[in-house]
Amino acid sequence: MEYTILRPDDMHIHLRQGDLLARCAPHAARVFGRAIVMPNTIPPITTSLGLERYREEILGATSGSGFAPLMTFKISESITPDDVAALKAAGAVAGKYYPRGATTNSADGIGDHRAVYPVLRAMEQNGLVLCIHGEDPAAFSLDREAAFLPVLSEIVARFPTLRVVLEHVSSRAAIEVVASMPERVAATITVHHIFLTLDDVIGELLHPHHFCKPVAKRPEDRDAVREAALSGGPRFFFGSDSAPHEQRAKECADGCAGVYTAPVAMPLLAELFEREFAPGAAAASAPGVADDRPEWVSRLEDFTSRFGARFYGIPLPEDRVYLKRSPWDVPGQIDGIVPFRAGSRLTWSLTA
Repeated sequence: MEYTILRPDDMHIHLRQGDLLARCAPHAARVFGRAIVMPNTIPPITTSLGLERYREEILGATSGSGFAPLMTFKISESITPDDVAALKAAGAVAGKYYPRGATTNSADGIGDHRAVYPVLRAMEQNGLVLCIHGEDPAAFSLDREAAFLPVLSEIVARFPTLRVVLEHVSSRAAIEVVASMPERVAATITVHHIFLTLDDVIGELLHPHHFCKPVAKRPEDRDAVREAALSGGPRFFFGSDSAPHEQRAKECADGCAGVYTAPVAMPLLAELFEREFAPGAAAASAPGVADDRPEWVSRLEDFTSRFGARFYGIPLPEDRVYLKRSPWDVPGQIDGIVPFRAGSRLTWSLTA
């Protein structure tokens, strides 16, 4: 059994640098046609020259795949409105807001959100999207996302035409706040936050390859994230936050945060959507468009290939790929990195 879908986009991914990028980017490029690439590299992407060089490095690592990196820059208090215009001219589609100390390579992040209001104003004027890692590092770990929501609300109110994406939502509170906001506010949803709770990280034994930021939370939070992904709401779309780290950097006394999902995201989403929607149900088709695929395939395509592109104002994907019912075993390692669901058997695969 197989179905065709528009080639999916990943609206939030980490591709790293150097040797790690060379190993990981091709796996992402085999699945996704485009991806919003995060800028928390060392040094960070804060200039037009840095952005252009990083894009070239990614294109070199994914040569021949047709993969298109959608570039972002890291917001800092040192960036000026002129810098924002230059970054837009260099091809940036978004700027990324990291609270100071919130996640990997964010020690130089933002301490006072109001200090970057001139940057946000310039982004608004230039039609750029604001992507936010929405956590307050000063709060208790399970409450960091909820503690940041007042800052999100202030930014949305202060900049009335700025498009905002709250990244990797992980709590019911965040889902409810985004749903209550204007249509120019959206959220990305990861595979791992759809499936994991804190018990999957520290419940019986420590599972370092499930450790991420924001940390997986309570069952009711996971359920809210899953419901939003399945809801068909166009302001909730897929962004993997796939974050590769060497196995030794995860399995150590102070392991890095990040879950490597790029190679398994689409098969896992296919299993979820198939399970949640009645097999064989006809999809709701757009006027004048025939679609005899099961409803779950159409909904999966919306979540991974349509909603994100529409929010960012970019064309829908042109290529199509095949979802095939073809069981396969997730390897224990992929190029030295332990992927999500390593050692498990998945039902679906994605092929060009």
